[in-house]
Amino acid sequence: MSEPLKDTVTVVGAGLVGSLLSLYLARRGHTVELLERRADMRRETVDAGRSINLAISTRGLHALRQLGLEDEALKHAIPMRGRMIHPPQGALVYQPYGKDDSQHINSLSRAWLNAFLMTAAEATGKVNIRFKQRVTQLDLGPGALTVHDDATGQVRQETGRVVFGTDGSASAVRQALEKLPGYTGTQEQLGHGYKELTIPPGPGGTFQMEKHALHIWPRGTYMLIALPNEDGSFTCTLFLPWQGPVSFASLDTPERLSAFFDAQFPDAKALIPDLMEAFFSRPTGSMVTVKGAPWRAGGLTLLLGDAAHAIVPFFGQGMNCGFEDCVVLDTLLERGGSWENVFTEFERLRKTNADAIADMAVENFVEMRDSTGDPRFQLRKAVEKVLLNAFPGEFVSRYSLVSFSRVPYRLAYQVGALTDGIVSELTEGLARAEDVDLKRAAELIQSRLAPFLKEHADGFRTEG
Repeated sequence: MSEPLKDTVTVVGAGLVGSLLSLYLARRGHTVELLERRADMRRETVDAGRSINLAISTRGLHALRQLGLEDEALKHAIPMRGRMIHPPQGALVYQPYGKDDSQHINSLSRAWLNAFLMTAAEATGKVNIRFKQRVTQLDLGPGALTVHDDATGQVRQETGRVVFGTDGSASAVRQALEKLPGYTGTQEQLGHGYKELTIPPGPGGTFQMEKHALHIWPRGTYMLIALPNEDGSFTCTLFLPWQGPVSFASLDTPERLSAFFDAQFPDAKALIPDLMEAFFSRPTGSMVTVKGAPWRAGGLTLLLGDAAHAIVPFFGQGMNCGFEDCVVLDTLLERGGSWENVFTEFERLRKTNADAIADMAVENFVEMRDSTGDPRFQLRKAVEKVLLNAFPGEFVSRYSLVSFSRVPYRLAYQVGALTDGIVSELTEGLARAEDVDLKRAAELIQSRLAPFLKEHADGFRTEG
């Protein structure tokens, strides 16, 4: 392929990552054809019911900041400073995310952000978004895309361009790579599905629950969550097993659904006036973890975002990870070199990190639905906060590294194993977090955590 700086390129998929990638490529002087299977969401109503709200954090905000888009995005975001736990009975329990309120994640409308990025891409004058364009085949030999225009019914072939696949977990571009000799990969469907519900605003657009929190109703094998929206509403997501005694299969009548919410989520039920209609009319979404390699074919094709590494949404990092992909790719393009060399280095840097956040997301699902309601878990989280404040720069948590830094995910995962062990040992026999033995904590941090941080100091420099 020719020198990257002068190529016209094709991006398949105008979702969040595809739209952001197009902005980065346009800034580097590329002309971008952005193909989107769906209609233009800014002009036509796109089916609701499958959107889990975004929790944008440091990695995603950094990607927007590089393009001058962070400030506008934050105008539409609501800071979430911690989890608000709703037990079946008794008082609410608040768990802060970070050492103080400055460390928070942000609830942001997926639809708003996607439309905002598409409009910004078009405003460059170098990105042409074509809607209702369905890629049906990619022949990696000549680099030929077969595209079906769903608006006209016409089929065409496009050849001779570098193709970026940002077309989600069911990526047509990845399916072409899967046919390559030596491709290895797995797609693991989570045994749970999800259903979107809505808590409307109160009178005058007021919030009917705590505005600055991610609300969780943990119930062991299932849970309900709710994230705040600009208009005072909350987008709720119910996660249930597909099959079993308590599952989407078992909640098959209004009577059973009503009794289930009365028993498990009575406070939420009182705030969802259209529960029955929404539950039975909206689609049930599925969740998948995609791991595979390679993500590239020479200098012809590269996967980014969910197309390369779809993850379940329980660490709030799917979009943040995909946006970080764009930052890392842009950094490599800045250094120069052929498409093939850039793509090879991109996969080397990102594959282990994508695998790490995929594993952490599944683990966090178990934590959210089960552990968050456990008093011993709540005590460990309180001890963790004490240590974060008592030993700034020396003690770090997995959650803070993932959400509030740009440290590579693989290192955050490894640090988490060490810090979890330290917190568990310090919490043994403890009744109150403020009684934690700080002298013992200092000894454990110096003997277990400090050597690892020193050994991997270079790795804690961010990738892009």
